[in-house]
Amino acid sequence: MSALIFPDASVFTDAAISLDTRALNTTIVDKLTSLPDPWTFPPAVIRERRARGLGPFPLAPKSPRAETITIKGPGGNVGLRMIAPRGQPRGIYLHIHGGGWTLGGADQQDPQLERIADYAGFVCLSVEYRLAPEHPHPAGPDDCEAAALWVVRDGIRRFGTNRLAIGGESAGAHLSVVTMCRLRDRHGLRPFRGANLVAGCYDLALTPSAANWGSEKLVLNTRDIRMFVRCFLANGGSLLDPDISPLRANLAGLPPALFTVGTRDPLIDDTLFLAARWAAAGHRAELAVYPGGCHAFTYFESDMTEDSLARSESFLAGLG
Repeated sequence: MSALIFPDASVFTDAAISLDTRALNTTIVDKLTSLPDPWTFPPAVIRERRARGLGPFPLAPKSPRAETITIKGPGGNVGLRMIAPRGQPRGIYLHIHGGGWTLGGADQQDPQLERIADYAGFVCLSVEYRLAPEHPHPAGPDDCEAAALWVVRDGIRRFGTNRLAIGGESAGAHLSVVTMCRLRDRHGLRPFRGANLVAGCYDLALTPSAANWGSEKLVLNTRDIRMFVRCFLANGGSLLDPDISPLRANLAGLPPALFTVGTRDPLIDDTLFLAARWAAAGHRAELAVYPGGCHAFTYFESDMTEDSLARSESFLAGLG
């Protein structure tokens, strides 16, 4: 039986936002308002600036434990950044990073993946997929599909476990859902036991919260979302295509999912809508909503980040 585990409605009220969260949001807005308009630079320059900490997110330290596995993809080699637990893996977590399909990298969330490796016992594999606009749709999804197929065909044997999970943040959550649908529809495979989906963008035509957010630069605003979509679809494509907007996909046969989002995220409707559709398709959908949380708030140190990461680790560790 499906279940939508919904938080108490009070989490959506302004009164539920803590003083620390309000202060963090103000700091983020002030920082980004003082920086040059990122869209005056080519995407390659935006990536380089982010790598120096000149974007919305603090720099994450690189894990000395990380290694790279190189696999064959449809457009050449694809890197999988591996962070393994210290003992025998209890599972494999295929991670897909965010960045609007345009920015980010597999090495920019090592601390979070180390935590999953240590507390859930999963070997974490983060996909270095090709980025738009240099490599627009379907390049990134193709690389993620190839990585998932490698996990099923080679990773299970290599790591000695068939407990598989998938997940990511923002565009990475989008690509996770696309990947699960592709494996089901193209290969007859339903290998994942759970999906950890954080602040995803699931309707590239824009849900109401994304379209109506406006110009406030709390990590992400409406213009940013539209620009990221433009980069991703530089070669064209229908916004109604489920491979592009997975909110419109057939969700049959997908695994239980943990959906995480903050109430001050322009993409909150994407999570609320997809979680409801997930449950309507007959799957367990656990919805974790954090008062005042900005887009991808889990990249900032805070009490709600700690709670969210612990909840994700518990979700993954509990997969049967």
